[in-house]
Formats: sequence, structure tokens, C-alpha cells
Amino acid sequence: MTEGPALSLAERVVLAVLSEGPTHGFAIARLTAPDGELGRIWHIPRPVIYRSIGRLSDARLIVPAAVEPGQGPQRTLYTVTPAGGRATAAWLGAPVEHVREVRTHLLLKLALLDRAGQDPTDLLRRQKAALEPIASAIKAEQPRRDGFDATLLAWRKATTAATLSFLDDITRRAPHGP
Repeated sequence: MTEGPALSLAERVVLAVLSEGPTHGFAIARLTAPDGELGRIWHIPRPVIYRSIGRLSDARLIVPAAVEPGQGPQRTLYTVTPAGGRATAAWLGAPVEHVREVRTHLLLKLALLDRAGQDPTDLLRRQKAALEPIASAIKAEQPRRDGFDATLLAWRKATTAATLSFLDDITRRAPHGP
């Protein structure tokens, strides 16, 4: 899937934000708060941000860059290491494996790519190619019986079709080059 250490989604988001430039945990917490730019997609509680920073630092994917001066509490600014930059690029470029991950993982990737001014077209095409075989298998599937099995299959068919339609729509609207 992607190279590098096994990281949680929260850790990957923190690493991607730090890849944009040195910043501190409080600034990342604001971005991922429920009303924040990234938090409206997926909220990351402040304690999880700081745990993520600790894990990323332990993995040598980020390092302290400076201490922000000010009258309030001092805040450590972190920056990514070359390994952290490679891990972020690999993650941002990799399609998600399941339709259920589109709602969080893919939308976060698209938001982060947009923040970085990067064209998402290649990711969107790879994403569609990754989900098409899944959609074909689900479309061909027949419920084993009535009841909840039929309900679950109907849900999977509808969400997969909607996801592919969504990918088609945003691929058409994506910028094509700088």
C-alpha cells in the first residue's frame, strides 16, 4: 500500500500538515477542531494531536524546529524530516482500499492536496481504478436470502455507485496541471 511506518489516520494528518511547513500542535488542533478546515471532514481531539506528535517524533518523521516566542505558553514548532516527507507523499498519492474510507481518508487527502496547491487528478483516477473491481463484484452479487442480507447488499451497491459517481464528478472538475 504505502511505504514507511504504520501510522494512524490522525498521525498521517498531523504529518501532512507539518509537511506544509513548521507549525505547532495547537495550530494543528485548530485545523482539526470540529469547525476547522480539516475537522469538518474528521475531527481529531487535541490530546490525539499531541500523542501523534510524540509518535511521529519517536519515529523520526518530524523534529523540533524552533520554539515560538510569545507572552503565553511557549510552543514548539515541528518540521518533517526527509523520511516524513516521503511518507506523506506516498500516503497522499495512494488510493484508499475500501469504499467506506472515501468519507474520511480520501476526503482528507483531497483537502490536504488542495491546501498544498497540488492537482488531485492522478489520485482520483487511481482511486476510481481501485474501486471499479469492487463495484463490479458488488453489482454481480446476489443476496443469499431476504432480510438483512438483502438490505446490506442494497446499501453496498448504492454507496459504491454513489462513490464512483462522486469520483467521476470531481475528476471532471479537478484542475489539470499548474
